[in-house]
Amino acid sequence: MRQLLFAAVVSTTVAVAAVGDQNPPTQPAPSADPYLNNPAAGAAAFPLAAPAGKDSNARAVAPAGAINQGPFSPSTWKYGPAFNPPPAATTWNPVKLKMQQGTKLTGGTLFSATDPATYCAMANAGYDFIWTEMQHDQRDWQAVARMWRTCPHARAVPGVRVAYTDEREIQHAMDAGALVVVVPTVDTVAEAIEARNWTYFPPLGTRSSGGGQAFDANMWGGVPGGYRSTINDNVVLILMIETLEGLANSDEIARVPGVTAVFAASSDLGNFSGFRQGTPDYERAVNIVHDSAVKAGIRLCGPLAWRDRPDFTCFQAGSEIAAIARGVAAELGPLANTQGRPQAGPFARSRVP
Repeated sequence: MRQLLFAAVVSTTVAVAAVGDQNPPTQPAPSADPYLNNPAAGAAAFPLAAPAGKDSNARAVAPAGAINQGPFSPSTWKYGPAFNPPPAATTWNPVKLKMQQGTKLTGGTLFSATDPATYCAMANAGYDFIWTEMQHDQRDWQAVARMWRTCPHARAVPGVRVAYTDEREIQHAMDAGALVVVVPTVDTVAEAIEARNWTYFPPLGTRSSGGGQAFDANMWGGVPGGYRSTINDNVVLILMIETLEGLANSDEIARVPGVTAVFAASSDLGNFSGFRQGTPDYERAVNIVHDSAVKAGIRLCGPLAWRDRPDFTCFQAGSEIAAIARGVAAELGPLANTQGRPQAGPFARSRVP
């Protein structure tokens, strides 16, 4: 009995340790503060600190050796080199690399699943990135973060369509480890700039450095050059043009620095225009988005059905539900849907499909 009890305790301990290894503690974001986590707390000297109880006049006068001299002004501030990428830093996000090369890439849509096993199966099925749906599904960010950290180095990188242009939505996505951010219904240049600002760290954007699992060594903390210094050069930002207002402003939206691609939203271009795909008015709307991307020199995205349409190189594929149905049909071939047909009961068929 003692031996059995000892074995059970050992097994439980090993199991707990294994689970713990899968979810390491979040590492803090790197900081430009040299006194952060000071091992000699309470004994540090701050030679450039303001004198106790006195106005240092720092707003008007810079310390000796400062790059930014004269009165303080955000408009003239020269951004420092603390987070410059190393000179030899290269692109480590395979989706960004394909975008730069202009080759075709696909995103598989994870519409409603929250099970990490389902996510990981999709992420290793052959897509370039996983389009985790946060606009039309009710899942929360905790579920998304759990799925992404379960298999962070799967073949497809984690991506997401957020609900709208918002600091909370995009900050949650980036801190959880998103490498592709898709923003829907972008109507104005101001919205495009807002989406860019929350996606990118300074100096291009205004994303705050608060940490998150994106900084973990098991995710992107160990990438060449470091995550904080290189993510601006590796994140992919896709803005969706879906409305008549978005079409009117698509040229300016596509030219916003930091926008990697624009997406011609096949369903909502019909929804907002009132015309079905294939009609002249609908095709005109698609061509407006096409022209904006071409003139801005950025990539053009659309549904997978448009993979042969000129200049489209980025595509959204179907959901995990559709993928399962297609996979089963392909696997079974002529054996699909050949069940017996009882004459009575819940499985009786009143007619042959």
